[in-house]
Amino acid sequence: MNKCIVPGLLALVTASTLLAQSKPQLSVDELVAKNIEAKGGAAALNALQSLKLTGKLIVNFGTSIELTYTEIKKRPDQIRTEASLQGMTAIEAFDGKEGWRIQPFQGRKDPEKMSADDTKSLVEDAKIDGPLVDWKEKGSTVEYLGTEDVDGTEAHKLKVTRKNGDVTFVYLDPDAFLEIRTVSQRIEHGAQIEVVTDIGDYEKVGGAFIPFSRESGSRGSSEKEKVVIEKGEPNAAIDDAIFHFPSTAQK
Repeated sequence: MNKCIVPGLLALVTASTLLAQSKPQLSVDELVAKNIEAKGGAAALNALQSLKLTGKLIVNFGTSIELTYTEIKKRPDQIRTEASLQGMTAIEAFDGKEGWRIQPFQGRKDPEKMSADDTKSLVEDAKIDGPLVDWKEKGSTVEYLGTEDVDGTEAHKLKVTRKNGDVTFVYLDPDAFLEIRTVSQRIEHGAQIEVVTDIGDYEKVGGAFIPFSRESGSRGSSEKEKVVIEKGEPNAAIDDAIFHFPSTAQK
């Protein structure tokens, strides 16, 4: 190599390194504020008191199976999901205090109460605006861990630690500041569970941007579940009773 070129290359590398080091790092509050703005703003999110999403659930456990899917959320912490196929409907619900489910695909057609561990994922999903918005009020702590590659994108990485000690890593797109991936780590029945969820296809529903695509699976597993939303309904009239464990009269 030409000896005259080497000093120039070194100077260029040094300048680039210094420029990268001098670039101001965003704070947690700045990133959360940008995330809220990207979702439509605090007013739009607060106005979204309930959300009904309908579409399909594609389950890939070696064989791909498609089910019709409905997800209903209502503030503050209520959620119900339904997945139907061939006249049978699996239900999972959380009313803010306890969870329950019906599992007809496993031969269980009667509602069953869920343990606190089994309810953890529902508790997380019940938040209409995700883990970052109002994180202090939710009793969480949030740390900014810099950037990390997510399928070729240097995403901002935030660590959210909930009151119960469970952790979710949230990855924000560096340009749009919307979630593109979450990694949830929690203890269920004494075992460490780690679930990776890729998020995308945001659509505006009632003034707020909601992801219409989610693909989830355990870390390192080829078994995936993908939710594809086709319709979103904001602030539909929803009876709280659908979230509660069915009474004897309702069976």
